[in-house]
Amino acid sequence: MNSLKGKKALVTGGGSGIGKAIVKELASQGAEVLIHYHKSRESAERLAHEIQAAGGSSDIIQADLSTSAGAQVLAEAVAKKWGLLDILVNNAGDLVARHALEEVEDDFYRTVIAVNLDSAVFVTRAMIPYLRKSGTSSIVNMASLAGRKGGHSGSVIYSIAKGAILTLTRSLSTELAPYGIRVNAVAPGLILGSSFHEIHTTEESKQATIRGIPLGRAGTCEDVARAVAFLASEYNGFITGATLDINGGVYMA
Repeated sequence: MNSLKGKKALVTGGGSGIGKAIVKELASQGAEVLIHYHKSRESAERLAHEIQAAGGSSDIIQADLSTSAGAQVLAEAVAKKWGLLDILVNNAGDLVARHALEEVEDDFYRTVIAVNLDSAVFVTRAMIPYLRKSGTSSIVNMASLAGRKGGHSGSVIYSIAKGAILTLTRSLSTELAPYGIRVNAVAPGLILGSSFHEIHTTEESKQATIRGIPLGRAGTCEDVARAVAFLASEYNGFITGATLDINGGVYMA
């Protein structure tokens, strides 16, 4: 894989879980990384210090990306720090909780959509001027196997949002192609090692899911991070509008 040395990267939700692994992978390939967090300040700070101690360049920024004002905070930070952006990873998102549709209240619906879809729309819109300045930039969106198959019980709103991320990816790949901006997505399946499934999935459900995975194991955050780094790299200059499924063979588009 080509080096990302000197590339400027922003990772939303980069303080923990899959986002943290993505930050570490991009930094290991030489990218300068701006780590966005909402609530996990201590984790983001530790990660930034770890990267700096290894000779890399990293900084942190806090924002609530469920609002356009939060996305503007990131845009101002990118403008001040670099003036352009080579890599945007829209990783921020969460299941929030499991509810059947008949139990979903309006506020819950709006929260899940805001966290998983609005955040990607608002941040991407705010970053387009800086991605255009790069000339050969890359956006990687975090979708999910739930967006492909509909998800497990109680995840209907999350699955809707992640399905929309797949469509957003395809649509933006066409809209932004004239500016040299490539737009792709990753769709992870069962990924252990982050708080997502520790909070929202029972051990029984995890084991049942693993038994149905052809490769015989759950994925790791590093599995996803390597895929994101590939899509962000210069080696994929002709790949845009694609979704890379990372699920051990459970779903094949």
